[in-house]
Amino acid sequence: MNQLGDPWVLLKMEEHDLPSADRNQIKISVETADLNFADILQCQGRYQVKLDPPFTPGMTAAGTIIQCSPNSKFKIGERVCGPTFSSFGGFSEEALLDESQCQLVPKNVPSKIAAALHVTYSTAWFALKRRGNLKSGETILILAGAGGVGSAAIEIAKNLGGWIIAAASDSRKLQACRDMGADEIINYEEEDLYDRVMSLTDNRGVDVVYDPVGGRFFDPARRTVAWEGRYLVIGFANGEIPKAPLNHALVKNYSIVGVHMGGYRYNKPQPIEDCFEELYGQAAGGDINPLIDRIVSMNDLPAALEDLANRKSIGRLILEATREEL
Repeated sequence: MNQLGDPWVLLKMEEHDLPSADRNQIKISVETADLNFADILQCQGRYQVKLDPPFTPGMTAAGTIIQCSPNSKFKIGERVCGPTFSSFGGFSEEALLDESQCQLVPKNVPSKIAAALHVTYSTAWFALKRRGNLKSGETILILAGAGGVGSAAIEIAKNLGGWIIAAASDSRKLQACRDMGADEIINYEEEDLYDRVMSLTDNRGVDVVYDPVGGRFFDPARRTVAWEGRYLVIGFANGEIPKAPLNHALVKNYSIVGVHMGGYRYNKPQPIEDCFEELYGQAAGGDINPLIDRIVSMNDLPAALEDLANRKSIGRLILEATREEL
């Protein structure tokens, strides 16, 4: 990106030399990179971590190490997945990664699966296993169930024994929620979210709400929380940060729980290792299978980012560039 703005308009393919990796970085030959809404916000200059142009977007990438420090815990030739460093993102032939935040990818896990699950499944794992403590037999409402973090939550909640209500905006997305394992589905563009949830739960409500959306769906969703339930704040894809009436939480004795997976890297890193050890084991064993809408080429990247911005995709969009293309 040579200037801030919509990437589907301004993103261009250019050739630049990547600097050498310093002692806190590793350089990889990129095999895959996932497309995130945060990538769009960063290109537009609206993300909390702001980059000055020119920069290469792509916040997460997976690939083979081609350079690292002699003291690195990784070795040249190993495959890793993790967040990219500063301006040298994953929508490229090579990228710099922050070594402290990378995970070694097992040989039996494809790079595209590693990239697809890295952000979304780790978020859902921390939300449901560590912060929400979802137990077998409990009920959960998952908003934006066909999105990246939503579809991940459906699979993880199903593996934990939860009874899942997934909400989405159209029939194609609702079918994807069914296919991922949702027990009930709600079209929240056509149905009243609160009334439908209460009807499905015999007016009890749900034990857990998983909300990556915020905005106008916050109020009806929080009203569905049952006695001693948990409202998991994942993010604000709607763009609006809602305000919680704390008297409602007091009267119904429920918890409003923040989920910031990335914060564990700096405050309590061991759970990160536990998370990815479990997720990669489940991916290798077929217990989780990230929903990938499609694999896109570098030439198709601008249009794919526009689809992501307009909520036209289901699950994950994954960049898989060929050397010939680059």
